[in-house]
Amino acid sequence: MWNQAYRKYDFEAGTAPLYQAMLESPELRWSFIRKVYSIISIQLLLTIAVASVVVTVHPISHFFTSTSAGLGVYIVLVITPFITLCPLSYYHQKHPVNYLLLGVFTVSLAFTIGLTCAFTSGKVILEAVILTTAVVISLTLYTFWAAKRGQDFNFLGPFLFGAIIVLLLFSFIQIFFPLGKISVMIYGCLASVIFCGYIVYDTDNLIKRYTYDEYIWASISLYLDVINLFLSLLTIFRAADN
Repeated sequence: MWNQAYRKYDFEAGTAPLYQAMLESPELRWSFIRKVYSIISIQLLLTIAVASVVVTVHPISHFFTSTSAGLGVYIVLVITPFITLCPLSYYHQKHPVNYLLLGVFTVSLAFTIGLTCAFTSGKVILEAVILTTAVVISLTLYTFWAAKRGQDFNFLGPFLFGAIIVLLLFSFIQIFFPLGKISVMIYGCLASVIFCGYIVYDTDNLIKRYTYDEYIWASISLYLDVINLFLSLLTIFRAADN
């Protein structure tokens, strides 16, 4: 009897409720969460592997920056993730097509990240990686802790959407009217804060709102949050280093 009472609230066994008034099975939700984080881990490892090859094999970056064919391939790689999302919206529940499309999405994005890092000093990349890792782990643990105590972060959705619109407009202004080093750092700081908010918001959705069939979309959302936070911090450190 005592063992059963203990296991009823055993957090590590996946039987403890993740949030107050939880009606679904904690075991099923924990299984879903583990699946999503497993996919994200593979995506991040694949991104690190591809980006490392692009950074260390200098002929690759030379091809993209000094040839017209390289420019064409780069443009294709930039738009491929957006194109991949279209069939992925239809095949996100069809195995193994959904994983193949997710792989294409991740690899094409990893190439563009690698090209960004190829022209950045190793010290700056390391600083951005360390800070991104610390922030992501801290915000994830905080969101799980806050959700268990009744906090709900669904209200962040409209504010974060509006902030993304401002960020996009700011980036367009930067393209046509460069404002200098200070404005780049402001952009990076603003983007970092926004994507920190998205990590909390998407983690909260992972705990409470994503259905069990939406593991691909949950993985993509959190993966993009991590990548965009890394790129934002990279922008800040690179501007400060210059």
